[in-house]
Amino acid sequence: MKKNLWIGFIGVLLFAFTLYLALDTFVLSASYNTDATGENTALFATEEKNESTGDQSASVTLTEYEEYDTKIYVADIVLSSASELKTAFANDTYGKNVTATTSSIAKANNALLAINGDFYGAQEKGYVIRNGIVYRNTAKGADVLCIYADGTMSVVSDRDVSAEELVKQGVWQAFSFGPSLIEDGAVAVDATTEVGKAMASNPRTAIGWIGTNHFVFVVSDGRTDESEGLSLEQLALFMQGLGVKEAYNLDGGGSSTMYYNGTVINQPTTNGKIKERGVSDIVYIGA
Repeated sequence: MKKNLWIGFIGVLLFAFTLYLALDTFVLSASYNTDATGENTALFATEEKNESTGDQSASVTLTEYEEYDTKIYVADIVLSSASELKTAFANDTYGKNVTATTSSIAKANNALLAINGDFYGAQEKGYVIRNGIVYRNTAKGADVLCIYADGTMSVVSDRDVSAEELVKQGVWQAFSFGPSLIEDGAVAVDATTEVGKAMASNPRTAIGWIGTNHFVFVVSDGRTDESEGLSLEQLALFMQGLGVKEAYNLDGGGSSTMYYNGTVINQPTTNGKIKERGVSDIVYIGA
């Protein structure tokens, strides 16, 4: 009897050791690395070519940071053309109350990288311009993110210009959520700035612009034991540290999701659970 117990104990030890080696090899090493200075380094670096045209390419580098007691995921994107920065609707349909998860919309559109958009379907007003097409031209008196066909980006007020005029000016994508986070390299929000009735610390999604055809997608976790979440000011300060010249806040909270190469890489939270929430739209880079 004692011999059998001893054999069983040795078996458990061997199993535990084998399991540790497997975790060390396949799981533990998957967390972000740091160099000798303690700075965050890239999780992935990849270059994808658009074989249909033969001359377009998008470079995507993903990096995970931990700032303000929050995990933040950054996709640094260099495009050959702004047309490679695309958008898509849930179920390929424009309309109110049409939703699907970011990952499912991304997969349906063969996206390599995707983030949630501005959840236009939850609003009655606000410009919606996608891939150069005006879907909604009703102003709501707010900041509008404009990404132009020449690879530049700016934030304008819909009080000053119509959606149709924006398209004539070369706007490729326009989003209505906000607010503007960084303008001409300077932080445009402060500690009192917030979105409606949102909490001060939230999961966040934002787009930043560094230079012509050079963008960053930023998504933070929040509302979990591991990640507190970010205020808008913290988000802006973080993005300023990335060298961003213009930045804009998209829908956050339970919507905040980053998808890469078939996997959701952050921890979206919905009703207290780690789970994706259905959204109206995504911003993506094709595979």
